[in-house]
Amino acid sequence: MRNIWTIARREYKLYFTSPIAYIAALLTLLTVGIYFVVIIYYTTNQSYYSNTAPGIDIVIGPLATVFLFAVPALTMRLLADEQRMGTLELLLTTPVRDGELVVGKWLGAFLFMLTIIAVTLVYPIVLNKLTNPGIDQGVMLSGYIAIILLTAVFLAIGTAMSSFFNNQFAAFFATLAMLIVFWWLIRLPTYIIQNDSINNILNYLDLNGRFNSMLAGTMSLSDIIYPISLTALGLFLSAAAVEIRRWR
Repeated sequence: MRNIWTIARREYKLYFTSPIAYIAALLTLLTVGIYFVVIIYYTTNQSYYSNTAPGIDIVIGPLATVFLFAVPALTMRLLADEQRMGTLELLLTTPVRDGELVVGKWLGAFLFMLTIIAVTLVYPIVLNKLTNPGIDQGVMLSGYIAIILLTAVFLAIGTAMSSFFNNQFAAFFATLAMLIVFWWLIRLPTYIIQNDSINNILNYLDLNGRFNSMLAGTMSLSDIIYPISLTALGLFLSAAAVEIRRWR
């Protein structure tokens, strides 16, 4: 556990020296902020949402969409860059297990993303002041749990893709492709295939549907177990890829 925390702390600090991390954080907060201001403006003037008060979805929804593109940029260097520079071999000669290396890298990125998510807490505070009698606290909690779980999954997939490639850009596009599949494309066959068993499996694997369900405040046990399992699978595949490289 000590090795994991040491690696995670190092990775977390590295993000604050990386221009890509600053750009990703800036674009994320700027996009969410602009969307928030626009929706509040039109809602206040009752020319867009009539009398419907905005909810926490105007913060969490855009945040998830931006993370879809920001996470590949933040994870592409985690292991791919170590392999390209040859420093991965040096790390593997230290008394650090493959799993500890992978989890430490993932945890550092996860802590950085949690920092960005924490900054967005200012929006529900403002939203709670603007609406009467205030936003639903249960829905807000469910929404933030949803974005945290989704971030964990995205980062685990990104870590896995980074472990498969030596090139950062290959890792970036592979991660982006996998995220788009799990987020948007996995349910498309259900509109064509007339097989309930297959459709049930695809609906179960659909991250977007589960995220929207939690965002609406209807959280089930499977909505929590599935992203945790997918995160664990991504980290396992990453550790397996590093193990294979160790024995080459």
